[in-house]
Amino acid sequence: MIEQLSPQQAWELLQQNSKAVLIDVRTKVEYAFVGHPKGAFHIPWKEAPDWQLNPQFIEDVKKTVPDSEAPILLLCRSGHRSQDAAKALEQAGYRHLVNVVDGFEGPLDENNHRGNLGGWRFQGLPWEQS
Repeated sequence: MIEQLSPQQAWELLQQNSKAVLIDVRTKVEYAFVGHPKGAFHIPWKEAPDWQLNPQFIEDVKKTVPDSEAPILLLCRSGHRSQDAAKALEQAGYRHLVNVVDGFEGPLDENNHRGNLGGWRFQGLPWEQS
């Protein structure tokens, strides 16, 4: 089962459990220029410009988090790619998976802008830009 947590709940889990790992599954450009949570590992699920699945995703996660029992929190722009990545990790044998609902930038507002209604950055949680 893949747990669904808000950014604030995800942050609290990371603070409470030293084995918990946050993986940002967005593209290199998103991670670097839009910003990312402090301390997050960057392992893209898909990469631009063709948006093909990263064939090394599972292997890269296994290198980063070899313990299949450790909590892995996954974050993308809005919570959709991270959910797909969590499903793939579940099939690979990971047991404690968390999708960060609303991701880093949150849902679109009435003007089709992100960052105004929710997400990691909107909540004021620690983040940085490269």
